[in-house]
Amino acid sequence: MNFKSVLLTVTTVFTVASVSAQANILNAKSPEEIGVRTEAQIAVDNDQPLEYGYVDDRDILFSKTVWEKVVLDERANFPLYYPIDTNNIGSDRRSLYDVLMLNIKNGNIDNIYDDSYFTTKRTLRDIEAALVKVDTTELGIEQLNAGEELSAEYIDRRDITAADIREYHIRGLWYFDKRQAEMKYRLLGIAPVAPDVNFIDEEEPDLVPLFWVFFPDARAVLHEAKAFNNENSSMPYSFDHILNARRFHGYIYKEENVQGDRKITEYVADNALMQLLESERIKDKIRDFELDMWTY
Repeated sequence: MNFKSVLLTVTTVFTVASVSAQANILNAKSPEEIGVRTEAQIAVDNDQPLEYGYVDDRDILFSKTVWEKVVLDERANFPLYYPIDTNNIGSDRRSLYDVLMLNIKNGNIDNIYDDSYFTTKRTLRDIEAALVKVDTTELGIEQLNAGEELSAEYIDRRDITAADIREYHIRGLWYFDKRQAEMKYRLLGIAPVAPDVNFIDEEEPDLVPLFWVFFPDARAVLHEAKAFNNENSSMPYSFDHILNARRFHGYIYKEENVQGDRKITEYVADNALMQLLESERIKDKIRDFELDMWTY
C-alpha cells in the first residue's frame, strides 16, 4: 500500500468518525438534542464527500466498462438493504433505496434515467408506473357495474418498498491511470432492482431495474446518509463511502463488447455455475492487465 492509499484511508476514517449518527448523545439534555450538531461543530467537521481527482483522457491507458449485480441476500450487502421497517427506528437510519427515493421526491437528485447509458431522463411521475400498482377488487368492479361511485375500501394499492428491493445493478469503469501507474475504479451509475410491480405477488416474478441514477450526481446526499456499522455503531459508514470503497460483493453480469454489450446470460445460458465462472474470468482479465504492466 503506497503513501497515497494510506492517507486516503486515514482521511476517510477520521471523516466518518467526526460525523456520527448519534452525534451529541452524551451531551444532550433532552432527546431532541441527540444528533443535532452546533454550527461550530459543523464548521470544524467540514464534512464533504471526498472529491474525485481530475483524470485526463490521455492518462487512461486502458479502460473497461462493466455492469455488476449486488444481490441483497448476501450478508456483505446487508448495509445497503436494512432497515426495511422504519416504524420503530430513528429517522437517521434508512436503507439505500429509501435514501434515493426521499431525495428524488424532494428534488435533491434531479437526474434519473431509464437505462444505464443515461440516454433518456425521467421524472418521478414517469417512473411511478414501475413503483405503484393500483387495482380494483371484485366488489369494486361490481360497484362500478352497478353505476355507483367506487369506494376507497375497494381499491388495492401496492407500493414498491425497501423490503421489495432484491438487488442493485451498478455500472462502473475500470481504468489504468498511467500517470499514477495503477488500476482504478469509478462508479458511474446505480439502479435498484425489484420484481415487476404488476406481478409482484407471484412466486418468481421477473426482476426489473426501477430507474438509474448517475452516481456522481447523488454523491452529496449519499454522503449525508449513513449506513449501520455492525462492528462499531459510533462510526457509521456513509453510502458514498461504501460504494466508492467497494465495501460490497457483486458479480459481473455484462461487459462492454463488440456484440452490443450483450449479457453473460445471452451466451452462457441455463447454467448458473458457468455464468459465475465467466464473471470471474472477466474480473481476472481486468486485474491481469495491471499485473502484466509490471511483467518484463
